[in-house]
Amino acid sequence: MKGYNGNEKVGLVFSGGPAPSANAVISAAALNFIDKKISILGFYHGFECLEKYDPGNRRSPGSLNSPDSPNSLDALVENLHYEILDAEISSIRNRRGVYLRTSRANPGKEIKCQEDLNDPAKSRKLRNILAGLDNLGVGFLITIGGDDTLKTANYLGLLGLPVIHIPKTIDNDYFGIAWTFGYWSAVQAAKEAILNLKADSESTGSYFIIELMGRKTGWLTYAAGIAGEAVLKISIEDIQEDVLDIDALANRIVNAIIGREKRKRFSGVICVAEALADKLPEPFRPRERDKHGNVIVGAAEIGRILRDAAVKLYKQRTGKNKKIIYKQIGYEIRNTPPISFDVVLASMLGFGAFKLYCQGIFNSMVSVSDNFQIVGVSFSELIDPVTLVTRLRGVPRGSDFFELKEALSFKEMD
Repeated sequence: MKGYNGNEKVGLVFSGGPAPSANAVISAAALNFIDKKISILGFYHGFECLEKYDPGNRRSPGSLNSPDSPNSLDALVENLHYEILDAEISSIRNRRGVYLRTSRANPGKEIKCQEDLNDPAKSRKLRNILAGLDNLGVGFLITIGGDDTLKTANYLGLLGLPVIHIPKTIDNDYFGIAWTFGYWSAVQAAKEAILNLKADSESTGSYFIIELMGRKTGWLTYAAGIAGEAVLKISIEDIQEDVLDIDALANRIVNAIIGREKRKRFSGVICVAEALADKLPEPFRPRERDKHGNVIVGAAEIGRILRDAAVKLYKQRTGKNKKIIYKQIGYEIRNTPPISFDVVLASMLGFGAFKLYCQGIFNSMVSVSDNFQIVGVSFSELIDPVTLVTRLRGVPRGSDFFELKEALSFKEMD
């Protein structure tokens, strides 16, 4: 079997936020190696254990579930930091959550160019990972995650480790694959929530401004808004200016509300993407960060900002008050039960990692073409070789999908 060395173990890491059918990927990838009697190690909490591995720092291994967890680990302990996956993994494909647990640890955060990989300080966490894997006899790694995980996989590949990456994001903004696993399950869960709020709005004569996940694009907001019969669907793709004009966007929302009132329609749901926060004026930009230093985009509450502006503007224009309620829909859709499409897609991607491994196609991402045919996409097609930044796939203005969400949005009367 090309690419197989019986003396080498395989490592598997799931990193970043949860996504429906995460466990189908883990299960399908692991089972194929297990069937060939290739040992596969699943690491807990993303890269958090591996990046802390430092055999020169003699400390107790500790527990990463404890707030007193050490900043370095002098050993990686089975069933504490990783487990050897076995055939029992076959029963988790429809389970919610992430079997291996996850985190947003980003060991390559300090790397801005290829030269930084030679800087001992900037590449320390990446080299800790290599040392930890080498200590455990792992010679090949499967990574499952978003754009930061893809960048980390690329860095490890440039440092000499054979890596195959599986794309994961419910935002569906990955270049190189049409649909990411979990996306349509998240759309389905968001749709159900939107329809519930739509019924509430109809009962109370009010509006909801619903802020949906999508750090950089509007795939989720547009699809959920279409399925949930939202009045408007607005994301960063709709904003052509460098800085968001809050008043102008609030005016668009109020125009829709007043226009619908002229048609005797006094309620509705408006969907906005959290990605809009990226273009907020400086005083409103998100500043809250998680423990790994990542900006929490949802903390800006762009939907609340637009709600407040719309309430004020509606009063100015009509002299009346309008009940507009702000609601975030986020964490509750990341662990929704996966729909069949996502379970099959995720399983195919997991199998795809094994297939590329057998073919000796490393430093590549698993993708699928029509009818779920497995395709390997080289990291060089996904990542800028100079900046090492991953390519982003937004919803193109003028595309049929963009035009569909426009066609199904409220139009003002002539």
